[in-house]
Order: sequence, then C-alpha cells, then structure tokens
Amino acid sequence: MTYEYILTREEGRVGVVQLNRPKALNALNKALMVELMDAMEAYDANADIGCMLVTGSAKAFAAGADIKEMANATPVDMLNNPFIDQWDRLSKISKPVVAAVSGYALGGGCELAMACDMIVASESAKFGQPEINLGIIPGAGGTQRMTLAVGKAVALDMILNGRFLSAQEAQQFGLVNRVYPNESYLEDALAFAGEIAERAPVALRLAKEAVNAVFEMPLQAGLNHERKLFYMLFSTADQKEGMDAFVNKRKADWKGH
Repeated sequence: MTYEYILTREEGRVGVVQLNRPKALNALNKALMVELMDAMEAYDANADIGCMLVTGSAKAFAAGADIKEMANATPVDMLNNPFIDQWDRLSKISKPVVAAVSGYALGGGCELAMACDMIVASESAKFGQPEINLGIIPGAGGTQRMTLAVGKAVALDMILNGRFLSAQEAQQFGLVNRVYPNESYLEDALAFAGEIAERAPVALRLAKEAVNAVFEMPLQAGLNHERKLFYMLFSTADQKEGMDAFVNKRKADWKGH
C-alpha cells in the first residue's frame, strides 16, 4: 500500500514504519497518525511479522503534534477530532512495538514513543513535553505515561517547566531501554527488534499483555491474570516445541500457535 506520510518495509520478521514529514520534523497530524495505525494494524495481523519498529529521521523522531491543525480549535472541535484516538489504537496492538528515537521526540512525538512497548534511542535523542509553552498540557498520555516511567519529580519538571531529557538521562530514569551511537542507532534498533521478533509469537503477545496488566489491575488480580496466561500457553505447540528443544539442547522452531 502507498502512504503519503509514512514509509513501510519489512526487515526479516520486523515490520518497520518510518514517519515521513521531513520538512515539518515529522510533526504529527491526523492523516499521518491514521496511516501509522493502519500500517501497524496490518503488521499486527501479518503472521510473518513478529515485532514492529516505529522510527523517524536522524534529526527528529517527531517534534510534536501539528499545531496548525488545532490552533483555532474549540473544545467541541477537539472532542470530535479523532486525532488523539489514534493513540488508543496503538494500545490495542498485540505484538511488541519498539520506538527507535533519534533527535527530537517532543509533545505528541514523545507520547507516541511512550505508547510503544519499548524505546531505544540514539545518543542525540531528546525527550520532552513542552506543551506548557503553548498554554496547554499533554493530551495523549504524556502526564500519565511519563509519570509512570520516570516518577513524579522528573515528570513535573518536564511538564511544568519544559525540561528535556537527554538519551542518557531517559535511560537512567527508566524511560529508554537502550542508547546506541548516532551512526548506528537504526541498525542497532533493527537488531534489537529482530531478536524479539524471533521469539515464540504467542508467548510474546501474552507476555506483553501480562506486563501491561500491572498498570491496570491490583496486584492480586494481576497475579491471577498472569497465572491464567501462563497455563494457557501449555495448550500451544510452541510450548511443547520450546521445552523439547531445551531438553534436547537444540534451537526451537517456533510454529506461532
């Protein structure tokens, strides 16, 4: 399929989606977000894809939302605009999603990265929620996901005072999984996503579901949910294959069911 604002390709079992509005530093508009989620959902339904990688350019992952689209909006305009709803679509993707961030990930761009399951970054990456400078606050999860990731003190510094986090700070505070050299970050990110994509497909999906339940359930409910998912995997061919491969000291050949 041909898109206007994104580029897609497959690298082995990794589905790559690249934001492609270079003149606007990949600012997120409604059309781009709809295309992004259409592509992500297509990869989610593709049995040949085990993991997805969302990236931008070396200069900017995404420098924020497209302010021109909302500068004169009313509350009702925003309520009726399905722009922020696209983040909800991302939360329903069942396979692992990795954000590969270089340069600026600000405002909606930072919220997009945080809506992915993991973030890897180049040394030049900068994360921020500077909406306060526009007279607003983050509206696509920034106040919630940032606080859960880095803690209240750092989140308030970013959201109330416009603080940016470097890639190294973001890793230190738990927002970022890996920091890679600028010259190789995308290749390294593809290798990282590729490792994940080669693992047992059903187990990957249920492991993601179990971890995400931490943010939605009390501890005992989460433990019960995890146990049910654990038991469920004993009905899969991959469980039989994985344990037989371990016992017989060979590489597992995952079936995906």
